[in-house]
Amino acid sequence: MINILISNPITFFFYLFALFFAITIHEFSHAWAADRLGDPTPRIEGRLKLNPLTHIDPFGLLFLLFFGFGWGKPVNIDPFNLKNPRRDSALISLAGPLSNFILALLISFSLKLLIFFNLYFLTSIGYLFLVPLITFNVILGLFNLLPIYPLDGFKIVGGILPENKSQEWYQLKKYGIIFLLMLIFPFGKSSMLDMIIRPIFSFIISILIPNNITGALI
Repeated sequence: MINILISNPITFFFYLFALFFAITIHEFSHAWAADRLGDPTPRIEGRLKLNPLTHIDPFGLLFLLFFGFGWGKPVNIDPFNLKNPRRDSALISLAGPLSNFILALLISFSLKLLIFFNLYFLTSIGYLFLVPLITFNVILGLFNLLPIYPLDGFKIVGGILPENKSQEWYQLKKYGIIFLLMLIFPFGKSSMLDMIIRPIFSFIISILIPNNITGALI
């Protein structure tokens, strides 16, 4: 994103806003789900706020800006406060990506309403604000569903598997960073991560963003 800052500072501002918003919703949803399921840890640590400064990790943000991937500030939970630790941990993990997809759907609906009512001026403004919001929420949701530790998908799979299988699954936790780096590391012009996510991302975006502006995004 740094190259966007140099070439188009205004676009960079909208992208940065969208990124902050997507990460904030994602991490807040983890905290909210944990609180609802009986763990007060996120509330005690002040994570039940829609304040980006509460959820943005400085190093994770720098990695996003310079390398195209990064992370928010993880929400701490205490599984001993949960009635069913394995299942509830999976639900808490699912809450993050799910909130991103729901938000992307709502924003997409708003954008299509502007187009339907021929509100061209508002549609132009909406393109600047809403398309980046849809984009980053879809990317963040998809990325975190990958079943690799420390991403949300890892705990989601652990909660779905039978207990004996889940114990074997959690043994892969120690290899998570290695798997993740293998996915992110570029081979030629793209990475394995790009090859996995881009087709799904393109399909979802083609549904959420009207055809007359999709071409400007992909």
